[in-house]
This record gives sequence, C-alpha cells and structure tokens, in this order.
Amino acid sequence: MENLKNREISLKRAEQLSSRVQDYLEAREKIQKGFELKEVFAGQKRKIMDLFGATEDNWQDWHWQIKNRIRDAETISKILNLTDEEESSIEEIGKKYRWAISPYYASLMDENDKYCPVRMMAVPSGAEIVDESGDEDPMAEECTNPAGSITRRYPDRLIINVTNVCPMFCRHCQRRRNIGENDQAQPWEKIQESLDYIASNREIRDVLITGGDPFTLPDDQIERILQGLKAIPHVEYVRIGSRAPVTMPQRVTDQLCSMLAKYHPLFVNVHFNHPKEITEETRAACEKMSNAGIPLGNQAVLLNGINNDRHVMKLLNHELLKIRVRPYYIFHAKAVRGTGHFRTSIKDGIEIMEYLRGYTSGMAIPQFIVNAPGGKGKTPMMPTYILSWGKDHVLIRNWEGEAMEYPDQDTENIYDIY
Repeated sequence: MENLKNREISLKRAEQLSSRVQDYLEAREKIQKGFELKEVFAGQKRKIMDLFGATEDNWQDWHWQIKNRIRDAETISKILNLTDEEESSIEEIGKKYRWAISPYYASLMDENDKYCPVRMMAVPSGAEIVDESGDEDPMAEECTNPAGSITRRYPDRLIINVTNVCPMFCRHCQRRRNIGENDQAQPWEKIQESLDYIASNREIRDVLITGGDPFTLPDDQIERILQGLKAIPHVEYVRIGSRAPVTMPQRVTDQLCSMLAKYHPLFVNVHFNHPKEITEETRAACEKMSNAGIPLGNQAVLLNGINNDRHVMKLLNHELLKIRVRPYYIFHAKAVRGTGHFRTSIKDGIEIMEYLRGYTSGMAIPQFIVNAPGGKGKTPMMPTYILSWGKDHVLIRNWEGEAMEYPDQDTENIYDIY
C-alpha cells in the first residue's frame, strides 16, 4: 500500500515536471538548427562555388577559404538578396570598419532574411556607423601589455595575441581596433619577447593563445609557439581561443590535430552563438579535436536579437554537448564602439541563467560573465539563491523558487576533532 502511494506521488511529480518543459519543446521547433538545414546550406554552397568557379577540393581547402573571403558589397549582393539601401550601407561601413566573411560561413546565411542570426553576425549593418557609444578598447588591453604581445590581468595567467587575422570579422568583435587594413601575424620577435616574459615570471602557469584567430597561422608557426611554451617548466597547460571551427571548419585538419596532440595538456575554446552555426561540418571539426584528446569549451557572447532568449540559449547548449563541446562562458557584450546594437541588459543574462538552472543538466549551464571596465577582470553574474543567513542555518531557494532552511555550522579544525 505504501509503495502504491509513493508511486502515485512520483507520477504526480513527474507530470508536474513534464509540464514545466512544454514551453521549451514548443519553442525549440521554431528555432533554426544547423543540422536540420543541411540541404538549404548545400544549395547556398553550390551558388557560392559557382560564383567563385570553385571545385569541391577548393571548398575543403582552408587556404582557399581564407583567400576568397567575401569583403565587398558587390560580391555579397550576389549571394544575398540585398536592397539598394543595404548594399550602399555595406559600402559605407567598409570605409570605416573592415569586414570579411569566409565562403563557408556565407553558405549558412538566409539569402532573404536580414534578421538571420548568422547574417547579422557577419554582414555589416548601418547601426555600426550611427553608434558612437563605447570605446575602441573597453578592456584597456593596451594598458595591460607588459611585454611582446601579452595581455595580463590576473596573477597566474595571461594572453598572447598572435595575429589579427580571422576567417570572418564578427560584427560584435571586441578587438575590431586590431583588424586594421591588412592581415598581419605578430612578428616572431614579439612572440619571443612574450615567451621570454613568461619564462622569467614563474607564477604564470596558464597561457591563452588568441588573436585574431590563432588557427589562421600555418601549423608550423602554431607548433613553434607551443614548443616555446612547453619548454617553460612552470607553464602547466595552454589554451587556444578560436572561432575557426565555427566560421571555417575546414581549418581543423587531421594534420593540425595530430600536431596539437603532441602538446597536452591543451584546451581549445570555440565560439558558437546560435544553434544555426552547429552543422555537420562543425561537428566533424570538433570531433576531430576531441578524438585528439583536446577538451573543448564554448564561449558565447550574449547578442541582442541573436541569442538573448532563454530557449535559444538552452538549445545552443544542448546542441553543443551533442558535438562534444562543453558550454563554458556566456559573455555580456563589451561596450565596443560600433557594436552597441548588439548589447543587451545584464538582466537578460540573469533571466537566462535563472531559466537554465534546474531546467537542464549542469553540463549545459555555462557561467554568465561581465568583464569589469578597464580590464579589471571577469566577474560572474548569477541569480541569488541564498536569501538570508541565520545562526545555524541558511535560508535558500531552489530552482523552482521554493524557500527552505538549510542547516549550517561553523567549520571546525579537523586536527582539533582528532
């Protein structure tokens, strides 16, 4: 009888839990997903290949993708159905802000929908020119550069910026000031100066290689940097930040992965912002790196009109786990000049985090981060689950908003106990 009663309670609770996810299940059907658009992407790919007179071998060659980046209004207008006003706006923006799009990433764009999330992240919009808010360098990276091409904000870790080149110049880029007029990798003298600085500061245990995109460098140049870091005894591991697996997955070759696998422990953080970016090609790229023993994390940016929606972000994180990428960070967009139209309220991010907790597994919940102004560091933003402190308890609330007391006590010295 007791077992029957418990089963009835369990079934009632299961029904209640099931009802809580119905809104997501309905919303999920309306969100564009890269895996479901395979045939549409194939059609766009054929159109772009015909435009460039390219073969399949060309398309799969990352060097060809870089060389043939789309960077003028005339070419993009042959791929997308643009109004005269949009085409004119792109020409005008190009005089102030450089832009470029890999042919692969262009194949993911809806040719008719100007609000296609992929298109919004890649194609310049008039909002960039009218926006005079923000700074060129809101993170004050120019003031945190003690040597070479280093950015240092923390006691035990730092960044080496190795190039200004990207397969695509995202319209929300935090380093658009570095894009300049020409592609330019850092000269080896600057990289060596960076390595020498790291070697002479034994507290540095974690190094992030970034840019631009480090994966736009040839394999041998990436390996030379990794060799230099591996030779420094106090560097415990290396991270690489790259959006190439998203915007130009052809770059992730077997040869690249074999080379990277020689320098473990090595981590790669990628940058997916919308489920539409997760395609068969990006899955293959991420799986190659995972099979080489490289843990992958995702650093998304909260972008207005693209992913500042709880259902979109939840689906993005679920799709990421399916391709063996762990959601790591959601960044609040920085106040970079020309990108104000992408910025959201911090409240948007908090509401997303509130929704994720309890409504999906912990594996699918990244940290929501605000970069403090002036390069003062990453600051986690999260809902408040501690409501108050008592003498011997803490008043907490759970993901359903239910408040309850949780027993608490002062920590005793374990050596005194024994």
